[in-house]
Amino acid sequence: MDLYLKGKTAVVTGASQGMGRAITKELALEGVKVLAVARNENLLNELKEEVVAAGGVEPVTLVQDLIAMDAPQKIAAAALAELGNVDLLINNAGRSRPLDVVGPEEEWQAALTLDFDRHRQLTQQLLPHFMERKQGSILNIISTYELRTINASAVFKASVVAWSKQLAGELGRLGIRVNCLQPGLIDTENIRRFFPGDERRNFAEREIPLGDFGESQDVANMAIFLLSPRARYITGTVAVVDGGWRHYAF
Repeated sequence: MDLYLKGKTAVVTGASQGMGRAITKELALEGVKVLAVARNENLLNELKEEVVAAGGVEPVTLVQDLIAMDAPQKIAAAALAELGNVDLLINNAGRSRPLDVVGPEEEWQAALTLDFDRHRQLTQQLLPHFMERKQGSILNIISTYELRTINASAVFKASVVAWSKQLAGELGRLGIRVNCLQPGLIDTENIRRFFPGDERRNFAEREIPLGDFGESQDVANMAIFLLSPRARYITGTVAVVDGGWRHYAF
């Protein structure tokens, strides 16, 4: 199926590994020129080589820590300078941050910065560009947030959902779509540390109808569709990729 993405441009944060890497590669294979943003230069260089070897459009890479106060401005400036125009924005960076019921204030602030503020700020840097062109698709990668335990990242990813729905309501008249993608348990380094040994297999067999954790490619497949013109009538929604897992408490 032609997703009509060839020749478009995109910005992906957290692009060097996991879901961000898979999304970047899939976009490049669809003919999209991507500004891939992450902290690890070696992983970004490996990603570039992998994409080219697979026959995709060579990404432009930017080594940038999203936590830095001026990161949104630097990323937006680099995107417009390197790509000319930006058609797609994928806010992917984040880190699971489980806490005690009374968690340290610095951990809450760190989660707020990484998992909400920087996504909002980068988006706001690029919104005037989208609005002037009356087009664009924004995809926010969120997380499971209906938990029985405290996770600061999940709290602020839930805030991203509310903000995204409000943006979708404001921007639809301009032809700009805003959606969220909620992965379930995906086999990434961010998740593996919480399920050592046989815990992953035991949990998946007990709780996930499809019987295992997902792969980053499963998330990328949905992401590419939501970003594409094939999803032209989809905005303000949360798409779930979780293998049928609906028991969010663990």
